Order: sequence, then C-alpha cells, then structure tokens
Amino acid sequence: MSLIQQSWRELIPHFLKEDGLFDHVHYLKSLPQSQVKCSLKVKSDLVLCGLDAFTEVFNYLGSTNYSWDFKEQEGKYITKDSKTSFDFLLPFSVALSGERIALNLLTRASAVATYTSQFVKMAKPYNIEILDTRKTTPGFKAFEKYAVVVGGGKNHRFGSTEILMVKDNHKKVFGGLGPAVNAMKAMSGFYSPMIVEIHDLEELKLAKKLELKHLMLDNFSPMMVKEAISIKSEGMTYEISGGINLKSISDYFISGVDAISIGGLTHNPPPVDMSLKMSPL
Repeated sequence: MSLIQQSWRELIPHFLKEDGLFDHVHYLKSLPQSQVKCSLKVKSDLVLCGLDAFTEVFNYLGSTNYSWDFKEQEGKYITKDSKTSFDFLLPFSVALSGERIALNLLTRASAVATYTSQFVKMAKPYNIEILDTRKTTPGFKAFEKYAVVVGGGKNHRFGSTEILMVKDNHKKVFGGLGPAVNAMKAMSGFYSPMIVEIHDLEELKLAKKLELKHLMLDNFSPMMVKEAISIKSEGMTYEISGGINLKSISDYFISGVDAISIGGLTHNPPPVDMSLKMSPL
C-alpha cells in the first residue's frame, strides 16, 4: 500500500461511519455480491482530481483486486460535451456502499482543482502565482491543498507555525508591527521564514525599514498596489489578498506583483457534477 493510499485509509472509516454505513449490518450482508459494470460519467467541464480517494473508498470496502486504469486521467481537463465515461467492475455491494462517499470526495477535489485552474490560466501571462490560504474544510486540508496544486496553483502554508505570519491580531496584541515582528522572531527557529500582513502604505514603509522581505498586501486597491510597487526593494515579494475573485483579479495583474492568494479556492469553489451508474453484466 502506498503512502497516499495509507493516508486515505485513515480518513475513509470516518466518512463511512458518518454516512451510517456501519449501523446496518443486515443491510450490508443482504446486498448482492455479484459484479456489476460501473460507469463514472463526467457531466461538467472540469479538471479531474481526487481519483486516489475515489478508488480507495472501494478498496477499503473490499475491492483491492480490481484495476483502476483510469487513474492516469488525474489532472486532465475534461469537457461535459465529450460525454466521458470511465468503466470498471465491482461487486454490487461494494459499489453501492461506497458510491456517495467516493463521489463526494471526487467532486469536491475536482471543484477545487477546476476553480484554481481558472485563476491560474488568467494569471499565467503575467507570471503571477495563484496561492491558496488556510481557509480549508476541517479534516480536508491536505486533500483540498492537493487539489489546488493539481489545478496549477501553489500552497501558501499548511499550518500556523510552518511559516510564521504576522497578522492584524498579532499587531494589536503586541503593540504594533515592530513589536509583533520581534515577538514572532523570538518564537521562531533560525531558518523559519516570516510573512507580514500589511494593511496600508504607511505600514508598508515601516516594513521596508524593518527589512522585511515577504509582504502580504491585504485589501489593497489596485492604485495602492501600484504605489506599493513603486517603493518595492530588490528581494521583496508582494502577495495580494482580500476577497479577490474571477471578476476582480485582472485589476491586480500589475508588474511587480508576485502572487495572489484566494481563500475561495478551497472554501467556496463552484460545484462540478459527476455520477456513477451501475448495470448488471
């Protein structure tokens, strides 16, 4: 079993229990064990993502001897007009028991990857990276951040201590930007990087005096971003954040912007549609 499969094995029992599957033993024992043809049908334009999770649901339920030839399609863009269908065989009991959980995982990952890919495509000509945030679904962080990468985006940070970040609450509690930066440096390791959230141009000037390198310009207007770039020093990186969507992002394609972070990639991507149909052999 691969490390990826093992990681899903730790989560899938929780999903199945939540679905009530383990509460009805008689129902499970009564389902036919005969094989059926399963057809996974793509019904939206999407970037296909999450096939490891999809197949591992059925593996967990007892289908480890079955082939998943279509897993090579991970990350491929598929249109609904192509009427794409991936066919495979499973025992009916396994297919029916795992259908909804497997589809939920696959459609969620594909939604995140698809939405991310739309931003990435727009930003690519300007050499601006698209980043996710920590606005992830509890229990699904690694899953959703994986989907962002499949969609062409980059991960911002996985946890609050992996990369230290000075935010507005730090500045309020510690007494301003300088004291907050010093307090965070005192907590960090020798090689720990730091990101500082900047809320206005005066604070940006102070950050420059403090020789801070990685700055998140939070809720800056495009005009403010242009002013910020005019005082940007060599070696500094500018990340733009704050409610940016597909309609507003083009306003921030400004030379000197290094990255744009978008919480919506993981917390509200538009849904995609797939179905799993079964028929007797």
